[in-house]
Amino acid sequence: MQIEVIFSGFGGQGALFAGQVLAYAAMDTGKEVTWIPSYGPEMRGGTANCTVIIADEEIGSPLVRNPKAAVVLNLPSFDKYEPLVQPGGVMIANASLVNREFARKDITSLLIPANDIATTLGNSKLLNMVMLGAFIEKLPIVSMDDLENALQNHLPERHKKLLPLNMEALKKGAEFASAREKQIE
Repeated sequence: MQIEVIFSGFGGQGALFAGQVLAYAAMDTGKEVTWIPSYGPEMRGGTANCTVIIADEEIGSPLVRNPKAAVVLNLPSFDKYEPLVQPGGVMIANASLVNREFARKDITSLLIPANDIATTLGNSKLLNMVMLGAFIEKLPIVSMDDLENALQNHLPERHKKLLPLNMEALKKGAEFASAREKQIE
């Protein structure tokens, strides 16, 4: 098994951190992992993305042209990665900043109002964890417990006070994805 995931958004939205949490969760469960960040020169507002590869065996190359999955936090990322996701793959998009529907019907897709959900939790910066929770609900490559353990074990000490909110954001994202799936059935 090898799964490639792209996390992409504006700098400051937490795309890189969401990818790190997924990478740590997989690594802590014994998987082979790569996490490669890429960002523009701007600290906030420029583009930022990362590639996470999770595999059972050694990873041959960290470069990915057509990922199995994409988690996109803004419209430019949506436009860039929707055509690149493999047929049969998964794409989660932030409906708070993406103003159109998916064009592709050959992927599992979900629009989630991540900014709105994060704001109801009291911190708009939680949108990345909302998105990660929804993603894991759609493509369970690690468990929710694995993600929570990764946060617990790898969140910098100065951010530990945010641990309960991050865990709640993961759950809210997963709940939204699960409820949306039931509406479709």
